[in-house]
Amino acid sequence: MPKTISAGEWPHRSLPANSEALMIHNAALAPRWAGADFDGMLETFLGPAHFDASPVHSTKGFRWSGDARSHGAVTVADLACNGEWNLSATAETPEWLTIHMPREGFSGMTRRQITTTASPGQMLLGQSHEADHFLVRGALHRSQKLFLDWEQIRRTFGQLFEAPLVGSLDLSPVMDGSTPSGHLVKNLVETMISGMLGDGILLQSPIAMTNLPQALAELLIRSVPHRYSQRLEQAAFTPAPRHIRRAIDFMHANIAEPITIAMIARSANVSVRALETGFRTFKGATPSSYLRTLRLRAARKDLLDRSNLQSIRDICLKWGFVHAGRFSALYGSVYGESPRETRRRKSEAVSAQHTTAF
Repeated sequence: MPKTISAGEWPHRSLPANSEALMIHNAALAPRWAGADFDGMLETFLGPAHFDASPVHSTKGFRWSGDARSHGAVTVADLACNGEWNLSATAETPEWLTIHMPREGFSGMTRRQITTTASPGQMLLGQSHEADHFLVRGALHRSQKLFLDWEQIRRTFGQLFEAPLVGSLDLSPVMDGSTPSGHLVKNLVETMISGMLGDGILLQSPIAMTNLPQALAELLIRSVPHRYSQRLEQAAFTPAPRHIRRAIDFMHANIAEPITIAMIARSANVSVRALETGFRTFKGATPSSYLRTLRLRAARKDLLDRSNLQSIRDICLKWGFVHAGRFSALYGSVYGESPRETRRRKSEAVSAQHTTAF
């Protein structure tokens, strides 16, 4: 998860009194940092995010200016420069959904040997670890960027689909800001960027900083085409029949009990076969995998609960997972981290709630 970055962690590069770097940025934005060296830009912007970068051409005469802030699940940046370069994730790069909004020049991404570019008025979307590399292009380039913790995408997906996100979401990489859905996403992203940069007015509202990332994640999943879009459309227009809802209610009420699929079917007054057919049709999952998802979610809640002193093994057994190794593998495939890593993040989550952005 992107941590809240304090002023001490971001290398501070003040504006030289006679620097021409301001000329490549809108002076009204008052960029906090500027410089005339490529390495200095990398140290300032990419060091805390652990991206690798390399220039496309000579860095002679290179100039840059910009600003960045990070708070909780969201990191934003505004960067201008007069050179072209590539950047790629490393093993230490946080798992982010990246949204690039080019203002001058264009932004690009290569994934699976296919390069996609976005020009001003468009947004480029990509998962930090799924892209081979990102591109910064244009004799004069300026772009604003928002990085959203991928765990927020996973959580929102689970709430919308009542199933875990397994594998890639495969979001469509380019969104046009002039379309109705693109306009909504663009407005929300710009609001978050402008509200976190400058005087940071959004950072003064903990409620807003909690709700906006969730709202953005849901808006993206609902409006940007991806590999599950068709299932989402079907769910919107085809509500699950009564026996499926009864079965789900029974699962929730008895989630900690050793219930069987036959017991669930009896509670819904249908055969096991009819129950399985209904779940595949309306939930895209089997009854057993759906129940397993509910129990994984309950186990994760316990792991993140600061007041829960149970061992990981006890939590594993509590929710019906008798084999700790298999539980850990299944948990990692759904949440992208091990149960031990989730437990370790509890203290980080606590400090994030009490840390203000710089």
